[in-house]
Amino acid sequence: MDIDTTGTTPTAAPRIVLGTMDFGTRVAQDDAFAILDAFVDGGGVWLDTANCYSFWVDPRGVGGASERVIGAWLRSRPGARDAVRIATKVRQNPLVPHDWPRSAEGLSAPAVRKGVEGSLERLGVDHVDLLWAHAEDRSVPLEETVGAFGELVTEGTALRVGAANHPAWRVSRARSLAREHGVEPWTALQLRHSLVQPRPLTALPESGHRLLTDEDLDLARSEGLTVWSYSSLMWGSYVRADKPLPHAYDHPGTTRVLAVLDDVAGDLGATRNQVVLAWLTRLGIDPIVGVSRVEQVEEVLAAHRVRLGDEHLARFAEAR
Repeated sequence: MDIDTTGTTPTAAPRIVLGTMDFGTRVAQDDAFAILDAFVDGGGVWLDTANCYSFWVDPRGVGGASERVIGAWLRSRPGARDAVRIATKVRQNPLVPHDWPRSAEGLSAPAVRKGVEGSLERLGVDHVDLLWAHAEDRSVPLEETVGAFGELVTEGTALRVGAANHPAWRVSRARSLAREHGVEPWTALQLRHSLVQPRPLTALPESGHRLLTDEDLDLARSEGLTVWSYSSLMWGSYVRADKPLPHAYDHPGTTRVLAVLDDVAGDLGATRNQVVLAWLTRLGIDPIVGVSRVEQVEEVLAAHRVRLGDEHLARFAEAR
């Protein structure tokens, strides 16, 4: 699911989300501007960022670079704010440079508010369209976090709120608490998901990543929640020989899936990436895609023209 261009009305049309994690660090500002222009010109709407992006590669050791680049782009493009919807996240930004996770801001009410205020300042906007809790913070009562997010919606600082990298039961509990306290609940989930899957019970090397599960999808479908996926294209591993899939994905299921992927891509005249994105959107998931070049924007946006039938979904399901 997604929301329409007003940012308030649920619809059933998943769409590509532009991941901007590397803007201002691995992707220079001028290149980021060209990517943003191409994305909007191609009909893209949603931008996904976070207040911690990307402290692990920024020499300053703190986040904010991505939001600053988006803010600079908005200032340089009159009317651009009306053309895009901005999603950002709080929870992981280091309060002390180069001291993560020990100094990560967390999800206390003061931390959430301070984090959002910093994001609004860097973005140069008076609200965000979707605010994510980037990860759990079990050192803080869930009621406090839920209340802080709900208050931001009441004030208009965030139009919607969601939970990234949270287990389904915590999201369900948080939604119950929100209803009890009369505040806006989390209405969106963001988790890692792609066509290929790692071996069961295999720990992911990426700290903080949480895989989408059947339970998450069941919750989302039963309660009408939006689902966004990250690492949707596995950092280019579907199409780049120099970026092989991580070791955790080295199993017979991956071999079968990639063989079906090649067959389907050939049948439909599409790229591997486009078929993966079409598969995700066919399941009702909005895939986040990070790019570093304009031509990549054009490729991923063209995925909306790839039509997967029930027989394609069945072949992928059997292979997985």
